[in-house]
Amino acid sequence: MNVSLYIAKRYLRSKSSNNAINFITIIAAVGVVLGAASLFVVLSGFAGLKDFTLQFSSIVDPDLKAETAVGKSFILSDEDISKLNDIEAIASYSKIIEERVIIGFDEKNYLATIKGVDEHFQRVNAIDSVIVQGKWFEQDTNQIAVGWGISANLSFGVLDYAKAINIYVPKPGKGQITSIKSAYSSVNAINVGIFDINETLNDTYVYAPISLVEYLLNYKPNQISAIEFKLKDGADRTDAITKIQVALGDKVVLKTREQLNDKLYKMLNTENLAVYLIFTLVLIIAVFNVIGSIIMMILDKKKTLSTLFNMGATLKDIRKIFFFQGSLMSIGGGVIGILIGLVLAANQLYGPEFLKIYITPSLPYPITIKAINVLIVFVTISILGVIASKIASVRITKTLVENH
Repeated sequence: MNVSLYIAKRYLRSKSSNNAINFITIIAAVGVVLGAASLFVVLSGFAGLKDFTLQFSSIVDPDLKAETAVGKSFILSDEDISKLNDIEAIASYSKIIEERVIIGFDEKNYLATIKGVDEHFQRVNAIDSVIVQGKWFEQDTNQIAVGWGISANLSFGVLDYAKAINIYVPKPGKGQITSIKSAYSSVNAINVGIFDINETLNDTYVYAPISLVEYLLNYKPNQISAIEFKLKDGADRTDAITKIQVALGDKVVLKTREQLNDKLYKMLNTENLAVYLIFTLVLIIAVFNVIGSIIMMILDKKKTLSTLFNMGATLKDIRKIFFFQGSLMSIGGGVIGILIGLVLAANQLYGPEFLKIYITPSLPYPITIKAINVLIVFVTISILGVIASKIASVRITKTLVENH
């Protein structure tokens, strides 16, 4: 067995005759444990918050979306449809027409985005799961489904036949506007459902049959804004993207769910990195205590070190003793901290209700336990511990151990 490692383990387990050194060592160890536990809990909390936030995008955003490369729309020909139907990776797809509109109700106007969808839309997105009042509309009707925010701002509910909902969009073209009627295309609609996803989407979107939006915008048959795709389970997404791009050509640009929410992903990843760096700084401060603890131990063991040197131990062997001691303290404390963090995270997921932390009276703070976070914390504390131990052990000089 390595002599330096054996002595380091003995020093780590045994108490010093100096109570002050024992106290400093305990503070250093506790600091490492709490630092590692805090870092793991915070990373798990942000992982849970990220998953909680992105679960809403999975409801309304498809696996893939083909958007027009030029202008606001493109023509999906029968040949294009035939090619898409031949791609095995596609489970279903829905044609989309999307445009900014003005919604008028009871002398109030509201700027929103109308999204015309076909009969396959519910196979592509789990929109049914977020309808909180009423139902989803039927195709080839003047029915619509709106977000909770739009419904609240315009003060209408579902199936209100007493007053019609007017949807306006400016007519394309040039020349002088002679009347309001000539400037806008409009349709009357009935709201049959209210959805609740998140504040932004609730305040923005109105869903309608694609035929209604096609009529409103005076689009030609198969003139659309985008196509949304749902892929089969286990399908190769990269291969599917390639085949869809070949089928539709350069008139569309394909985007994944992550690319559709790139700003959200960047924000969440930036916040996660910022929190990691802040808590790593806390760990660095805790590791400084390890350096102080080892240096105090070196001074306390000067007689023993001199004896070891006179018995033939090299300066390198003596330095290794305290390098191993500091490394073991840091890595051992990190492991204990991770275990404590796992217990706290598991309690938030599976523990009794009265021990959980809540965002709202009914919603526990989301948390996700990931193996990558365990690895990140372990590697971080190990690297910092090894660096701290190296800094402390090089304080041992030949002069310190040679003559005492």
